Amino acid sequence: MPELSEPDRLKARALLDDLRVKIDEASAGDEALRFQFKRYIAKRLEFDERGTPTHRKRLKEQKRIAQNNLCASCEEDLPESGAELHRVRAIAGYTVENTRLLCPRCHANAEALAKL
Repeated sequence: MPELSEPDRLKARALLDDLRVKIDEASAGDEALRFQFKRYIAKRLEFDERGTPTHRKRLKEQKRIAQNNLCASCEEDLPESGAELHRVRAIAGYTVENTRLLCPRCHANAEALAKL
């Protein structure tokens, strides 16, 4: 995925600056509240991209059943724990159509290939 252009990076920084000001105003000098606001917002933004842990857990279970407990890449048995959801296209999110359940070795290989 391409990086943000400089004009888009400036827009993102402006949004972040505005949000920081709003967090400061909302927390009214309360350091603990400011910390909690930042945590809450960061976590919700992460959920926007990745879905909730419960969503991903259910998706993993669906994929395990659909793939007959086999790694979608090497077709060996998936480990009881540690199998990993791999997004075919990261931007498309964690959906049934866009994910495969992989053994840790195949997931590491897929991630390494995606960085090339």
